[in-house]
Amino acid sequence: MGSVGEHELQNEFGTTERAERFYSDQMLNHLNPTMIEFVARQEMAFIATADAHGECDSTFRAGEPGFIHVIDPRTVAYPEYRGNGVMASLGNIRENPHVGILMMDFVRDLIGLHVNGSARIVEDVDLRAQLADLPDTHANGRTPERWVVVDVEEAYIHCRKHIPRMAPVDRDRSWGTDDVRRKGGDYFDAKGTPHELQEPAAPAAEVPVVPAEAPARKRTAKKAATGKTPATKTPATKTPAKKTPTAKTPAKKAPARKAAPRKAVAATAATSRTPVKKSVTQKTTAARTPAKRTGASEPAVEE
Repeated sequence: MGSVGEHELQNEFGTTERAERFYSDQMLNHLNPTMIEFVARQEMAFIATADAHGECDSTFRAGEPGFIHVIDPRTVAYPEYRGNGVMASLGNIRENPHVGILMMDFVRDLIGLHVNGSARIVEDVDLRAQLADLPDTHANGRTPERWVVVDVEEAYIHCRKHIPRMAPVDRDRSWGTDDVRRKGGDYFDAKGTPHELQEPAAPAAEVPVVPAEAPARKRTAKKAATGKTPATKTPATKTPAKKTPTAKTPAKKAPARKAAPRKAVAATAATSRTPVKKSVTQKTTAARTPAKRTGASEPAVEE
């Protein structure tokens, strides 16, 4: 009993012993007399189905007491009336026969009954041909279009500890009506709501983020294209230029070194000034003497 996943989690969470007690004490593969009596007085049921991909759907079915017909301890059937035409549950059964039925007693005993099994769709006329005790019509005065016949595989209790107590109240139920108002109309305002949910716009603070990054990348590209990147490195190459004044320090010392020779020359010149003047005087006198002599001889030439 139970699925592979059930047993894996029972081992993982240490609940195997409790689960085994439930399987042995509460789970049957058929309906016993107490269960059959319970089904015969129920007015509603919740039915779960899934398609071939495992996508699930649940639905609600209701009718007069006994609307779920017990054919035998291993078989039950519930009617399908004219509806919205979607055929959601029947469509799932066409692909995947596994169904789960949950019947709840909210009024008297506050207890529930699970019935799981494999389902098949049978037309009303065909099922009536097989079952003589199938009611011709239900108390609501409508005849089913077809039936869902379920072969029972599991039947077990749903405990009462969380089931609320409800009191039945008389109301006029419009069985099978097509009146929009009586069916509830557009109670959830689905008709006026877009079918697809629009994704919310990005917060205003996030809008500038993308444009802010793009210009930064473009400026980098422009620097590479115009060669501005080397220009930014120019300040680094100016460091040697700043060191040039330190290189001039020896140049300043050079005049100091040359000063000594200049002083020496000056000293030498100072010590040799008397001879120099004399030689100059002598040269001057010597030069002037021939000039005077030349002037004295010029009249003789003219004569």
